[in-house]
Amino acid sequence: MTLAEMRTKIRRDLKDEDPANQRWSDDELDRHITHAVLDISQASPQQKVSQGIVISTPASKDIDISSLIGLILVDAVEYPTLVDPKRYRAFTVWGTTLSLLIDETPTAGQPVNVRYSAVHTITASSSTLPPQLEDLCAVGAGAYAAIEWAAYSINQLNIGGAPTPAEFLKWAQDRMDFYQKELKRYGRQQRLKIARLYAE
Repeated sequence: MTLAEMRTKIRRDLKDEDPANQRWSDDELDRHITHAVLDISQASPQQKVSQGIVISTPASKDIDISSLIGLILVDAVEYPTLVDPKRYRAFTVWGTTLSLLIDETPTAGQPVNVRYSAVHTITASSSTLPPQLEDLCAVGAGAYAAIEWAAYSINQLNIGGAPTPAEFLKWAQDRMDFYQKELKRYGRQQRLKIARLYAE
C-alpha cells in the first residue's frame, strides 16, 4: 500500500471523499499516518538483518551501528558468522556503539550479523507494513484525525447535515479503543517471538 492509497482508505472511513469539500488536507492526514506508523513500529516493528557489519578497530569489541536505519532495538548479534549452529552473543548498546560481551578479542575485519527491530515506513511507492498492520494503521490514523477535528470543532457552529463534533468524537474514541487493544496484542506477540528465537 502506498501513502496515497492509505489516505484514500482513511478518507473513506472518515466519509471525507469529496475532493471539493475535504475536512483534512493531505499533509494533515500524512501527519496522523506518521503517528500511527510510529505507534505500530513500537508494538510490532519491522524485523531486519544487517549482514556483515565489520569490526573495524583492532583488538576492540565495539561495533559502529550508526548505519542501521530506523533502529528501535537490537534483538540478537551473531558472531562469528557462517557457523552452524549460529552463535548469538551477549551485547550492550550505548548510542550507536554495540559492544560484544565475549571473552575472546575479535580480529579487525571480521563480520558480525545484527538482527534488529526497525521503524516501519510508508512512502509514495511502498510500505513495509504487512496487510493486517496497514489496516490497523488506517484505523489509528483515522481515529487521530477525527479526535483532532472533533476537539477543534466542539465549540464551532454546526448547522446540521453532517455528524456533530460530539458524534465524531464518540466514533473516534471507539476506533481508538480498538486500535490501542490491537497494538497491545501485537506487542505481546512480538515480545514472545523475540524471547523464543534468540537465546545465546
